[in-house]
Amino acid sequence: MRGLFASLSLLAAVMLITGCGEDAPADPALRAELLTMMERDQQVRAPGADPDRMAGVDRANTERMRRILDTHGWPGHALVGEDGAHAAWVMVQHADLDPEFQRRGLALMRQAVAKDDADPGDLAYLTDRVRVAEKKPQVYGTQWGVDAEGTWQPRTPIENEAEVDERRAEAGLQPLRDYLKELQSMQ
Repeated sequence: MRGLFASLSLLAAVMLITGCGEDAPADPALRAELLTMMERDQQVRAPGADPDRMAGVDRANTERMRRILDTHGWPGHALVGEDGAHAAWVMVQHADLDPEFQRRGLALMRQAVAKDDADPGDLAYLTDRVRVAEKKPQVYGTQWGVDAEGTWQPRTPIENEAEVDERRAEAGLQPLRDYLKELQSMQ
């Protein structure tokens, strides 16, 4: 009996350490590549960074993401893990130099979210990013900028703003007023 208890205790400890039985990504090499791409993406966005270098990294990441989408469709949780899928979203989110590519990524990500294979909050941000590029109202109110007076303003109006918090909650996002407080605290 003691042996069985010890074996079960060991199994429980291993499950806790490895994520409670959470499945490993199907393509750990692609996951690692996406995480490296995201790290590089974030480095060139540091305060005082060279905009030409940022544009170069964005172009390279967009081209690589184009090949990844051609091969795999949206690299979702099952393929690259939650952090890898988030990194893929970052690359598409920052592909502002190629709006057509962003729209393609949005369509693929929408399908992945419907299958619970991507994060709905990331989808909300990408939805708004694409709509801002198209000069359309935002759905979730995620895209803001600072005006000449130093005040945070939505980059395009927010569609049916009275119901934005309901849409944000459905996507797993905090209420708009809390998000705006966070933005203001970064100034």
